[in-house]
Amino acid sequence: MRQGIGRRELLKSVLGAAAGVGGVQGLGLGERSELHAVEGGAASMPVRRLGRTEYRVPLFSLGGQSTIEQPGRRDQAVPIIHRALDLGVNYIDTAAAYGGGVSESYIGEVMKERREQVFLATKTRDRTYEGSLRECEASLKRLNTDYLDLYQHHAVHRDEQLEELLGRDGAARAFARLHREGVIKHHGITGHSPRVLLKALQQYDFDCTLITLNPANEWMLDREFLGEFLATALEKDVGVIGMKVVARGRIWKSGLTMPQLMAYTLSFPVATVVIGITTYEQVEQDVAIARDFQPFSEEQRAELERRVTA
Repeated sequence: MRQGIGRRELLKSVLGAAAGVGGVQGLGLGERSELHAVEGGAASMPVRRLGRTEYRVPLFSLGGQSTIEQPGRRDQAVPIIHRALDLGVNYIDTAAAYGGGVSESYIGEVMKERREQVFLATKTRDRTYEGSLRECEASLKRLNTDYLDLYQHHAVHRDEQLEELLGRDGAARAFARLHREGVIKHHGITGHSPRVLLKALQQYDFDCTLITLNPANEWMLDREFLGEFLATALEKDVGVIGMKVVARGRIWKSGLTMPQLMAYTLSFPVATVVIGITTYEQVEQDVAIARDFQPFSEEQRAELERRVTA
């Protein structure tokens, strides 16, 4: 746990931020931020520390969905990935389930040339020991790499899913083996329920977690556990990554903009947000938004929540 903040004070601060009645000041976001420089020395996005991994990730990271997971879109997807790296993105998140391996394959084409520039994360939905080993091997082949910076249990939303992967013949044991063998550097878990993810952090020593976080609570279960989950992640120095920032487009009807939605999520104690890209131009837009990010006040967060509720 970070010095100077006790568990009770930390929990109180994060609960306030999650409920919209307290700020993220005192949680170390500002002091952990620094300026990320792309090749040539041009200032780009601020970066934050990804928990105990010690890796510095920019506020905007590339998600492997949208165009990048669609069959027949190679000529659009590969340039999007290259452009993201050119602009300072160094974290890419994908999954075996995205496009049935299409996303990993497109990303793998870029990894042939630029693997050392990327903290590469992918996921498996297989909860078993043998099954997750096989799926990891297939992901490595599609991604054209012999190691993963982060391997994650994908879409763990229910207690029974967590129990299965943590069981005697579960995927967590396979992940531990892969880590010992140097195939994966870090072990993570993803999901839509802060209650289940909180339970996961209490039961296992995960390095990172990926969670839904947007003002509409779209795709989130058990929202009332968000504060305690975030406090526990901070206390255990687990890297937290935000996803579903625009809830797969469901929030657009409320009139909110991408700068507002990214700022909302980034005003919580997350290291970065992963966003799927539809067009080449959107990469530059999202990088610019991250470059200009200013944390939202409690009033600004609450206003966004009211607008999407209305």
